[in-house]
Amino acid sequence: MMTDPIADMLTQIRNALSARKVSLSMPASKVKEAIAKVLEEEGYLSACTASEVEGKRELEIVLKYFEGEPVIAELKRISKPGLRVYRGAEELPKVLDGLGIAIVSTSQGIMTDRAARDAGVGGELICSVS
Repeated sequence: MMTDPIADMLTQIRNALSARKVSLSMPASKVKEAIAKVLEEEGYLSACTASEVEGKRELEIVLKYFEGEPVIAELKRISKPGLRVYRGAEELPKVLDGLGIAIVSTSQGIMTDRAARDAGVGGELICSVS
């Protein structure tokens, strides 16, 4: 049994980037799909699609590179199952002074720190990307 599927997803992405893979697939969940969609909308991934393979949902992620280098330099888990990290809208961190993003799980869904600040909602800090 996996205790932290989000950390596993982030690790798979980091490993695929370091191995210069074009894409990767993993078991899908609503949270993983939402995180992948945010990364795609922010320009860190080329594409992400969820499909059903042999009765199980799979998430296919196409990684993005610029001039041969990965677009994602750092992908770090913030809130963990053993230590959850929650912040209000005013306390959300600015990753690299706004050049990176923090992904936040709010009552209005999973979004970037910028969108959460604009909406005036806080939540659980899932990860930071730069």
